[in-house]
Amino acid sequence: MDKPARTRRDLPESPYLAAVTGRKPGRLPVWFMRQAGRSLPEYRALRAQHDMLAACFDAELVCEITLQPVHRHDVDAAILFSDIVVPLLGAGVDLDIVPNVGPVIASPVRTAGDVDALKPLDAQRVAPVADAVALLVAALGPVPLIGFAGAPFTLASYLIEGGPSRHHARTKAMMLAEPRTWHALLDKLADITVGFLRAQLDAGVDAIQVFDSWAGALSLADYRQYVLPHSAGVFAALSGYGVPMTHFGVGTAELLGAMSDAGASVVGVDWRTSLTDAASRVAPGTALQGNLDPVVLMAGWPVVERAARGVVDDGRRAVDAGAAGHVFNLGHGVLPETDPGVLTELVSLVHSL
Repeated sequence: MDKPARTRRDLPESPYLAAVTGRKPGRLPVWFMRQAGRSLPEYRALRAQHDMLAACFDAELVCEITLQPVHRHDVDAAILFSDIVVPLLGAGVDLDIVPNVGPVIASPVRTAGDVDALKPLDAQRVAPVADAVALLVAALGPVPLIGFAGAPFTLASYLIEGGPSRHHARTKAMMLAEPRTWHALLDKLADITVGFLRAQLDAGVDAIQVFDSWAGALSLADYRQYVLPHSAGVFAALSGYGVPMTHFGVGTAELLGAMSDAGASVVGVDWRTSLTDAASRVAPGTALQGNLDPVVLMAGWPVVERAARGVVDDGRRAVDAGAAGHVFNLGHGVLPETDPGVLTELVSLVHSL
């Protein structure tokens, strides 16, 4: 099993690392998915001068953007600023991120020949990401850094659909009608994901999160047959690093047990499922992350405070029910319209509880 190329940081006082490893944190840790992004005016000012994909490959810019919410909100973890399709670029896929649309693939993967033509990750292409991690490890002090990547199924959906999709019809059609082609594609994407995460881990990230953003489109039976083996392969390949690993998807209430079976030590929960229910579905000793509805942040402070207290109470019940720990987060990413001042207040409130 592969071992890390550099010594891991020792962060014994980190509330985040305590919570996700079954220890009692000094305070309830909180961070937000998409905390480094469009809700921040300082981020929008930088993006006005830099294309999204160019920013993802500029180590100093990645470092600056990743640090912005840590400085502003006092969150308990930083997550690397990047995009889910960056490793696809690192494998030579021709794509672009189109404003108000998302990632668009120039030549979608639709046939066995297309799958055969898909190249492995070129580590040199994603070297700026590793450089950014090294800068961040030096700059973050006691705050842990979370690296991330997209799961094989979600990357496959982008490749097959040619971009974001509501129903993932072409993706599921290939999965069901051409299982040999499907598994060949996910094998390749699992290798790409592992390579991208390994580059981040070797550079020093303290934890990782794998986003299976679109897995909620699947039935439990289909997830177990067509997706779980590949996601499990990703976590198994990286288990030797000994870092906390989080598995997250949207609309995955029925999949939480199977997602836990993939081998992550933390499972992210969206707002549709209570943390107490999630604790009964995941494997014993799994920590939970979540799960305030992002829209609540735009409903006024009294609503935010009431809902946040509810999530904290639910998290305590989940721990009492067997969860290893609870990390306060949203049930999905911060919406662009969110007032960053509300996020700062929310962090302060959670820490006070």
